[in-house]
Amino acid sequence: MSWIYEPWPWYVAGPMITGVMLLLIYAGKSFGVSANLRSMCSIAGAGRWVDFFNFDWKKQSWNLLFIVGGAIGGFIAVNYLTPHESVAISESTQAALQELGVENPGSTFLPDKIFGAEALSSFEGWIFLIVGGLLIGFGTRYAGGCTSGHAISGLSNLQLPSLIAVVGFFIGGLIMTHLILPFIL
Repeated sequence: MSWIYEPWPWYVAGPMITGVMLLLIYAGKSFGVSANLRSMCSIAGAGRWVDFFNFDWKKQSWNLLFIVGGAIGGFIAVNYLTPHESVAISESTQAALQELGVENPGSTFLPDKIFGAEALSSFEGWIFLIVGGLLIGFGTRYAGGCTSGHAISGLSNLQLPSLIAVVGFFIGGLIMTHLILPFIL
């Protein structure tokens, strides 16, 4: 049972992802997590006010099942398959995070300085929530999908817009990590 507790190597996880993508292509489906937000808004009746949400969400119900399975799988992994909460990150990353004020980086999955309840009582915490949430929500819609949709599904379908989006995601991540995050923390 110990093999399931450890991260799987690329030569196991990669072919599994490839197999799933081949099955989706064969079935004429495309993978993406953010499309579920549109489906959920349509189910809730947003199509009465906004045409964007007025579509047949039942054709996307398989993708909603994927999200439910992901949530259940995440719960099982965290509560039953995680031997410890520490995260194996490099010493240089730990040092860089400590310089930014993150205490005991790598001791838990989510640092309290950023994700803890006390972060909600700080200006920086609200910046993360509001500005970050708006940028992610707007960016996902503007890019025509989320990182998983473009990087996994779009690239496997050899779509040039997905390649451009993935390059943009990496550039944005580097800018956030090296230029913006040090000023926020």
